[in-house]
Amino acid sequence: ASLASTNARQQQQAGLAKRLLFPNTPPGSDLPPLFLSPTCPPELHAEVYDFIALSLRAYVNTWWTKITRYDKEFLPQLTNVLVHVIRVLEQRILSADLSTLVFCDVPALVTEHFIDYRHAASKVSTSYATGGAHTIPQLFHLFQPHLAISPEGNIDEEYFRHALDLLIVRDIIPRVTQPWFIQQTVLDLLGPPPEKDVPSQPPHASSSSSHGHFSQLSNLIVLLLSTIQSLSGACLALIHVYKQAISTIKLVNESTATKHPRAANATSNASRPEVPPSKGQKCTIPMSRTSSSSSVPSTNTPERLPEAPHDFIRGPLVMFCEIFRMHWRFSSAVAFNFLFMLCTCFRTFINSFLSYMLYSQVLSFSSMLSLVRLSKRTLFPNGYPGPPPVDPTPEEQAMIRRLLIRRVSEMLPVPVSTILLGSSPVASLEAVIDPLSDNTCNIHLVVFLFDAVLLTVFPEL
Repeated sequence: ASLASTNARQQQQAGLAKRLLFPNTPPGSDLPPLFLSPTCPPELHAEVYDFIALSLRAYVNTWWTKITRYDKEFLPQLTNVLVHVIRVLEQRILSADLSTLVFCDVPALVTEHFIDYRHAASKVSTSYATGGAHTIPQLFHLFQPHLAISPEGNIDEEYFRHALDLLIVRDIIPRVTQPWFIQQTVLDLLGPPPEKDVPSQPPHASSSSSHGHFSQLSNLIVLLLSTIQSLSGACLALIHVYKQAISTIKLVNESTATKHPRAANATSNASRPEVPPSKGQKCTIPMSRTSSSSSVPSTNTPERLPEAPHDFIRGPLVMFCEIFRMHWRFSSAVAFNFLFMLCTCFRTFINSFLSYMLYSQVLSFSSMLSLVRLSKRTLFPNGYPGPPPVDPTPEEQAMIRRLLIRRVSEMLPVPVSTILLGSSPVASLEAVIDPLSDNTCNIHLVVFLFDAVLLTVFPEL
């Protein structure tokens, strides 16, 4: 029954896309491929076409049918434009250096956000804030000025109009920058808390001594067999981990000999956006970003990985150090320096490993397929747009914050919590969440990340 329902749903989706987007195709024929990559699975083509059909039916067909009910060529023409745009973006993304974006640019921007927010918070009610006249968002804007953001946190629509529609400015950015949205997203990623084991009731004592001896003997046998089973399971797990590690190392080493294709008009280092140097960095490891180097255009297949000339582990480690303020405690600073030196010894392999995991796991076709299906279920739960979500009340937002702090503190083991959070985990987690607790400051982070992504895909801008 499940297989039959799945097939019926796929046929209904294909019928909707064919009826709205390709009304002139012969019956029984397949839809034309959407992506140019030869290894793209057919399911991804079908899901994206269905997503386009649902979007056009919900946001275009509703007003177009009021103008004319007989013109069936408008939606197919829009589909032709969307297909052209999607294919151009596909080639742009495949030719972009996403490893540098993910492991260098994004961690540097997040680290700078935490540093500037804490500097702004430390200057409130001082002469730097004109005796308390300036708030944290206004001081933060002085550290990170941007021509698209006013000191009050208002977004300039003209800045984004040349790249995207006003949907991002009016709907997406104002929502994803809300502190409760970020905290709720982290809670959803962590999943539900594990259920606590209920202690079993002790068995009633038997009046017979022989029965007591037999019960003790049986318990010893069960304990011995359970120990043997646990040891065998641990050995099998170690063998599986060893084989998986050997296979992964072999794939990573093979990927280092290939290059990710770059665009023929790839720009040089001067055209890449430079991340501003961090101010007042207290980590013992300097916050320096390696400049990217333009590579020679290659004719290799898009599935091959790029070279890893950068130190990809530096940015995430420094970001992790700044978020948890590891330089404020001696034990955490020693642990961070030891981890950094250990990663430096295996820098070449770690760079290749991170690039391999990015392109084989995060940016794989299976991940894209899951993302498209999740977006379709979220935006179109019944085939049409669902009701707009309701923002939580201030009391509910405070509850989300407390729940996130408690959830993270319960997840961390005691040794790890002592190193990362010190003697007061709750206060340390409060300091971790505070730099993301202001909507106006979060807008700066999102806009800078938007610039980094846009200039990575379109370096000529």
